[in-house]
Amino acid sequence: MEKSGAVVDQSPLVSPPAPPPLPGPATTNYYRRGLMMNGLPLRGHCCVSTATRNLWDDLFDTGYRADVVVNTADGGVIFAHANILGMASPVLNGLFRQSKGLGRRKSISIRGVPRDAVRVFIRFLYSSCYEKEELREFVFHLLVLSHSYVVPQLKRLCEQQLEQGLLTIENVVDVFQLALLCNAPRLSLICHRMILRNFKAVFATDGWKVMKQSHPALEKELLNSLVEEENWKKVRIRKMNERKVYLQLYEAMEALVHICRDGCRTIGPHDKDFKDNQAPCMYAACKGIESLVRHFARCEMRVSGGCIHCKRMWQLLELHSRLCAYSDNCRVPLCRNLGEKIRRQSKKDEIKWKILVRKISRTKRIGEGPFFLSMNSSS
Repeated sequence: MEKSGAVVDQSPLVSPPAPPPLPGPATTNYYRRGLMMNGLPLRGHCCVSTATRNLWDDLFDTGYRADVVVNTADGGVIFAHANILGMASPVLNGLFRQSKGLGRRKSISIRGVPRDAVRVFIRFLYSSCYEKEELREFVFHLLVLSHSYVVPQLKRLCEQQLEQGLLTIENVVDVFQLALLCNAPRLSLICHRMILRNFKAVFATDGWKVMKQSHPALEKELLNSLVEEENWKKVRIRKMNERKVYLQLYEAMEALVHICRDGCRTIGPHDKDFKDNQAPCMYAACKGIESLVRHFARCEMRVSGGCIHCKRMWQLLELHSRLCAYSDNCRVPLCRNLGEKIRRQSKKDEIKWKILVRKISRTKRIGEGPFFLSMNSSS
């Protein structure tokens, strides 16, 4: 029974309103737990606004309370903060720990690269921000700096820029040497493949000539790898041609059994009832085997062994007898008789035939093919 004070709502159920959309990426970036950023797992949630990144850039540009002086080429000076640089680079952190004196401004030197490249590098340590034009202009210098000071995010970024469009015939040798020095295996592999594919053009570049004088051992390794690549191409082409031959022999075996067992169009076993409206033959080698069988049937030179076409037919019949596992019920002519002849062959000829049969079987998996399964089942 219902209680006297209960009120029953007979109104239809109404779905709750849709929640408002999240703020767009123009203001805030949201990363959920378990996602990756720059190839590294994020700890918890990260909500970094554009204003915060601009604040880091402003801190770098203004040098507010900077305690580090970075000396660059041409007498340039960049002011920075030791805590930020030390957190972003373990190498710089070690340098700051070794420096003596508290409360005094520290000084480090980054020479050998342009001043603007150092500025782009230091700015990346602050906010992970960069200008695309500057990154493309100083990509080689930034790759060296990121490797030397162990900044993996920037190093990965430079490698991607080189892989995705900055790699050319003119600079591939220089980039290859740089990738080897900076321990960038993927980039070095891409350069190595590009050198081998375009060797004639690369060989005529200035980069190759400089490498020949400065690193003759590296040039020798590239030439050796080129020879190995050419040999491997020849081996691959030879194996492909051999595979084509084995496939043709397999198709010939299919067509031979098809003609002798089922019949094809105007040729077949004596008890075959040929019809005018037969479907087209599905075996590609059937036409050639048919003409070979007709020639073999009427040739007068086949007994003396003087006809090349009859010799080929004898070889096909012997190959079939070696592949056929049911010679007692096989309808291919001489299948059983040739099997007895095989037992009396010399050991040398037997080895040659076994190698041929094994290669044909591996090429087409003849023991698992649907044609020979149907042949075996029908016998």
